[in-house]
Amino acid sequence: MVFARQKGRELAAALGFGPTDLTLVATAISELTRNIVLYAKRGRIVLKSIERDGTLGIMVVARDDGPGIPNVARALQSGFSTSGGLGLGLPGVRRLTDEFDIVSEVGRGTTVTVKKWKR
Repeated sequence: MVFARQKGRELAAALGFGPTDLTLVATAISELTRNIVLYAKRGRIVLKSIERDGTLGIMVVARDDGPGIPNVARALQSGFSTSGGLGLGLPGVRRLTDEFDIVSEVGRGTTVTVKKWKR
């Protein structure tokens, strides 16, 4: 978890992100990694620099082959948790990033792709 967070922060810093956005990127990566560890036990985080219309950004893809999410819409509601936590993980990640996409299939796993653009 710490390694993914650190590498994401380093990449965002290399792209010129400011201190606030560095924290947002690191927090989003932490939440995505925590979900992998908690629900799927194993998975991977892929970090990539991106560019669109001259604007730089970072893309984070969190992928696992875990149990999947039976009700994605519900999992994206603030306060909903199947682990007894605060239910801030996925809704929080969605708020912290500029673009958010989730694909999940029960029994096959989940892929969350987020993008944060440099302002």
